[in-house]
Amino acid sequence: MWLLGHKDIKNTLKYTQLVNFRNDEYHCKVAATVKEASELIEAGFEYVTEIDGNRLFRKPKQNGVLVHLCGVVV
Repeated sequence: MWLLGHKDIKNTLKYTQLVNFRNDEYHCKVAATVKEASELIEAGFEYVTEIDGNRLFRKPKQNGVLVHLCGVVV
């Protein structure tokens, strides 16, 4: 609420209903070695599963709508 500069929760609720906070789009990367996997984790990727000896990682894409609402990417 305070991040958006609102003093009343009613105003905040008005805007948050317009934003889809659930993000179903991901960046996907594959790591074949331990070094590659550790670099992906350091970059913010999360482990999903392993297929044929390769580890799959994902990272949510940024939601650009919040940039316009409050000036900060969440």
